[in-house]
Amino acid sequence: MNQSLSLVNIKANNFKSLVDFSLPFSKFNCLVGLNGSGKSTVLQFIDFLSQQVSGDIDEWLESRQWSARDLNSTLTKQSNITFTVDLNFAGKPVIWEGSFNRTDLYCTAEKITWNGKTLLNVADGKFSLPTEGIQAPITFDYQGSILSQLRKNQLPFELEEFKNFFKELNALDMLSPDMLRDQHISGKTLGAGGKMLSSFISNMDKDEKSSLVATLKGLYPNLVKVDATVQKSAGTVRLEIEEKFGEKTIKTEARHINDGLLRFMAIFAQLTKKQSALLLDEIENGVNPELIEKLVDSLVAANTQVIVTTHSPMILNYMEDEVAKTGVVYLYKNKAGATQAIRLFDIPSMQRKLKFMGPGEAYEDTMLENLASEIATLTII
Repeated sequence: MNQSLSLVNIKANNFKSLVDFSLPFSKFNCLVGLNGSGKSTVLQFIDFLSQQVSGDIDEWLESRQWSARDLNSTLTKQSNITFTVDLNFAGKPVIWEGSFNRTDLYCTAEKITWNGKTLLNVADGKFSLPTEGIQAPITFDYQGSILSQLRKNQLPFELEEFKNFFKELNALDMLSPDMLRDQHISGKTLGAGGKMLSSFISNMDKDEKSSLVATLKGLYPNLVKVDATVQKSAGTVRLEIEEKFGEKTIKTEARHINDGLLRFMAIFAQLTKKQSALLLDEIENGVNPELIEKLVDSLVAANTQVIVTTHSPMILNYMEDEVAKTGVVYLYKNKAGATQAIRLFDIPSMQRKLKFMGPGEAYEDTMLENLASEIATLTII
């Protein structure tokens, strides 16, 4: 039995275009929809949730070049961002409810229940934990969730698992070729936009590097080595690849490596690490069509939950029908402008098409703007 947490559903209210929003999860999740439907916003919201347990919301906002007011929806008069996260742990339900104050950047109210038992409750300036046995006043400052400041010895095992799950959720939704070529020396984790990739790879152990090269070699057969060497005098890390063509060996520095390969390096380097979930935006960007199938296969088979967005029907065509049925989610905006979500193949017209078309063919054969009216007639939403 899998003894780890996984996402089951999130509900969000008052985060940008997410108003009365609900999203179901499977192991592999692919968000589709028209431009402006909210696909990137959903990834941003999941990353926002993960940042709650880290506690430095100011730094997170700065990394995205946002201010706190950018989080708020213009569709409601509500001030706080509220959310409910449903998770699963070995068949047991875990629920996290919170209300985030956008002005003070912390959750003024939150509650975590684990298989029906309340493990954390924050309300009216007080908090309670099973280990404390009392409701104590909050006498310290923090950002995000109160979990960001509570000590390990204060927390039951379950809340440690909960914290680790969100700390190990990785968002690679802003991968940028310029950032990926950064040669900063101090990065043991991938920074925003993939910054510090070279340093991240230099800190990987031998087995992780071997796994990375083996995976990349399946995409680029001539590749034989990925090398990240610390240049102490310059305070940088030199990233280069080595390829072999016949008897000739060619080395290429990061600044000359193609954008697609850099993206692959970041994605598969991250997948060598233990993590709870991986977020990727527009996975087809910079990827040659002949490599997309291998990318999709790798992400579907990854030993973690994966949440991606795409505009490409080709991505869907490389999924098995059962993966597409549970994992492809269609995002659209209702008449009020709020983002809504439904599994694409729960829509009757899409179910019918899937009987004689591939998932991508069914998607390409559909006028997406017409789906909202059909969805409005369904009782399942």
